[in-house]
Amino acid sequence: MWDKKPQAGPVAASLAYTGPPFRLNKRYAERYGDRWVILSAKYGFIPPDFIIPGPYDVTFKRKSTNPVALAILTEQVCGMGLNGFEVVIGLGGKEYRSVIEQAFDSSSVELRFPFAGLNIMKMMRAIKLALSRTE
Repeated sequence: MWDKKPQAGPVAASLAYTGPPFRLNKRYAERYGDRWVILSAKYGFIPPDFIIPGPYDVTFKRKSTNPVALAILTEQVCGMGLNGFEVVIGLGGKEYRSVIEQAFDSSSVELRFPFAGLNIMKMMRAIKLALSRTE
C-alpha cells in the first residue's frame, strides 16, 4: 500500500498488502475458507481487519529484519483459536509454509498447502484456475 501511496496512513491488513500473489491468495481464502487470517512477518497471525499503522520492512526470508518470534506465533495459534480447526490451509511461499508448520507443531490441526512446491508464477496460475472453477 505505502509503496504506491506513501501518504496513506493506517490501513486494514486486507488492504495493506497489494501485490498480485497476496490478492490472489486473499480471493482464494475468502472463497474457500470459513475464516482466514494473514501471516505478517512483523505482527504474526492477524485478522483481515487488523489495522497496520504504516509501512514496515520485515520478512521471514531475512532473520536480520527481526520477524515475529515463533513463541509469539504459537501463542497466537492458541489465543486466536486457530488450533480449534480440523484443517488449516496455508498459502504462500516456502518460508511462510515453514513458519506455519512450526507455529502449529504442537497442535493436532491438519495442515494443507495446496500449492506447495510451485514457483510463484505456477502458484498464481493454479490459484487462478481453482478460482475459475467455482465462478
